[in-house]
Amino acid sequence: MDFEHLVPVMRRLALEAGDAIMAIYGAEDFEVKAKSDASPVTEADEAADALIAAGLRATFPGMALVTEEQAASHAERAENFLIVDPLDGTKEFIKRRGDFTVNIAYVEAGVPVRGVVYAPAKGRMFYTDARGQSVEESGPFDKENFGGTEPLSVSHPDNNALLVVASKSHRDQATDDYINEYSVRDMKSAGSSLKFCLVASGEADLYPRLGRTMEWDTAAGHAVLRGAGGEVVRFDDHTPLRYGKPGYENPFFIAYAPGVELIRG
Repeated sequence: MDFEHLVPVMRRLALEAGDAIMAIYGAEDFEVKAKSDASPVTEADEAADALIAAGLRATFPGMALVTEEQAASHAERAENFLIVDPLDGTKEFIKRRGDFTVNIAYVEAGVPVRGVVYAPAKGRMFYTDARGQSVEESGPFDKENFGGTEPLSVSHPDNNALLVVASKSHRDQATDDYINEYSVRDMKSAGSSLKFCLVASGEADLYPRLGRTMEWDTAAGHAVLRGAGGEVVRFDDHTPLRYGKPGYENPFFIAYAPGVELIRG
């Protein structure tokens, strides 16, 4: 894959999808439907998915593409593939809380090596550059030209005073029990893949997820965290979280800054 070509395309499509999402977000009302698994989907999810998928297929016609909203794409299996969650944090979108993101990633041999996470309502954009270094770009965002960026780097955690981030909409007792095994200085909640980005930027040290997620939920955020020096491992055995699994479903996982002394669940 030519990363000098891939990264600008992913960034531009994320921004274009963000515009489409925000146009619907700003409307007085929008349609919300239930998918087969009872999770919500809005016209913003579908519009952003169609836009990103069309752009990626036109630019990389030979590359496998998996997107959340196109069930037929879930049957594709490939060593290397693009994977998209056009609107991660649909529940946050519906509640107009702003913690939703556009996510596009490229997976190579089971590892998410490039990704972009754009939070249009918050005006924050995180991505891996062509070299694989993760950065946050400061707005306003021009679709054709990169703006100023700051390199992202994970924290140097203090295991006696950890900064922890957890899900805003999917927090449960099991997660709280696990977090309570650590010495926590501060705890914050965030929606969507922003949690990975908070660890990548050093704003948090640890993000445990003891709940169902799909690979499109995590790939872009995982790539950003990886490019900032962070790691994501399975909750059960602390081996690296891999991609391209049957059904694209993740096990429970832990995202963290190296130096955190992980506790077995």
